[in-house]
Amino acid sequence: MSAFVKEGFAPPAWLASPHVQSILPSAPLRRAMVLRRAQPLCERSEPLVLDCGSGVRLGAYYAEPSRGADRLVMLLHGWEGSADSQYLLSIGQHLLTHGYAVLRLNFRDHGATHHLNPGLFHSCRIDEVVGAVAAVQKQHSEKSLSLVGYSLGGNFALRVALRAPQHDLHIRQVVAVCPVLDPARTLRALEVGPYVYRRYFVHKWRNSLLQKCAAWPLLYDRADFLKDASLTEMTEALVLQHAGFTDLESYLNGYALVDDVLQPLRVRSRIIAALDDPIIPSNDLERLAQPQALTITPVARGGHCGFLNDLAGPSWADEYIRRQLHAAHA
Repeated sequence: MSAFVKEGFAPPAWLASPHVQSILPSAPLRRAMVLRRAQPLCERSEPLVLDCGSGVRLGAYYAEPSRGADRLVMLLHGWEGSADSQYLLSIGQHLLTHGYAVLRLNFRDHGATHHLNPGLFHSCRIDEVVGAVAAVQKQHSEKSLSLVGYSLGGNFALRVALRAPQHDLHIRQVVAVCPVLDPARTLRALEVGPYVYRRYFVHKWRNSLLQKCAAWPLLYDRADFLKDASLTEMTEALVLQHAGFTDLESYLNGYALVDDVLQPLRVRSRIIAALDDPIIPSNDLERLAQPQALTITPVARGGHCGFLNDLAGPSWADEYIRRQLHAAHA
């Protein structure tokens, strides 16, 4: 049986709102402070293009402490984030400071990688992320490998863990922060919740699709991506036209983690979930299978991938993740 292990996180009053916790990490002031703190990580990061099999290439950045490292953490960002998202820079710098090598992966069509592959990104492209992890493991076979993912990246990390035995992946631990659990319910939460979230994702997604058109003008017509539509309508049109699905429900079910999906999990994994997350319904935690390898850490506050104690420093989640990774190596 998996364990529910509650943890306390008490942000100051001005950071207590779940919307502040969810929105502030993307605010320019917080980003400027994170970039300043993460300067060593950025300076030590080398760009990579990973061969993920079947002709797929994904971009990444790799950094190692000056004294070397025997532990490597692969970081996976959320939808329409990137390897340079502030939460990846924040945790990446925190782990680098504590002696970990850090690899920040860009999913297909995230970051400046739209030119690498002709096909569009969608959330069921798990095979190429498994391939990326396999490529990293092969290149760094002397290092103990762990995965840390945020939001959709947390969902991907858990699905990689499910497939680890079949692909001979040796993953020490997975930590998923506010992972997408039931995509259909997350999509509904975005549609009926505060407009600011919907506007944010539609704006970023449209910009990404236009970059894809610019990279592959013979494959995509930019006019198709500029039509006024809800997030649900955009998702349905794109997965039906470009991802080979017959309906939206099949696509959303294709990367869901609820019900019995996680039952075969054998890799030591932990889900960190804020109960006030405005994007991931917290009652979906009760719908997860409970394999022995899984620990679920519900936290009363934190918003969506926030967990901020202040504007400048590492988040509560950064330090909590570091402690969990350290314990896995003890």
